[in-house]
Amino acid sequence: MQAAGGAALTQPTPTEPAPTQRPKRTVLLAAVAIAVLVLDLLTKVWVVAELEGQRQLEYGQLIIRVSRNPGAAFSFAEGATLLFTVVAVVVIVVIVRISRRLRSVGWALSLGLLLGGATGNLVDRLFRSPGPGRGAVVDFIDFQVWPSFNVADSGIVLGGLLAVLLSFRNVEVDGTRTSKAA
Repeated sequence: MQAAGGAALTQPTPTEPAPTQRPKRTVLLAAVAIAVLVLDLLTKVWVVAELEGQRQLEYGQLIIRVSRNPGAAFSFAEGATLLFTVVAVVVIVVIVRISRRLRSVGWALSLGLLLGGATGNLVDRLFRSPGPGRGAVVDFIDFQVWPSFNVADSGIVLGGLLAVLLSFRNVEVDGTRTSKAA
């Protein structure tokens, strides 16, 4: 085709489609974290109000009873409650920073479980006695073959196990897979 004056008209060339990029998964991470946190807070409020210092509920091997844990898992390092408060804050900040690159459903679930669990136990450390940064975490699920735990602890363990599985499968936070040789 020629335009007036003999110049050729060029047709626009179709542009190649942009490579598809996986959607960000921050909404999934937030939804899982909020679900774990809310369930953790509601169950702790319920067991403290209904059972603390009064009774326990027994369902076969499962006993629901209130215990306070100022330390980490298995009541480890009970004198380091302030340190665990700081560690929980650092974990939360790291997860929020990682969430900017998050495009993997698996990592969104893992990090959401970890974030909800860390936040749930941090709330106890900040707002339960004996005071901010030194509060004891409320544990209440006891199978009698394992130390007692709570919903937040369950989120942390499940999130950690999922993170290990994703790492072994070479799944990155952005949803890509690294080669086994790398």
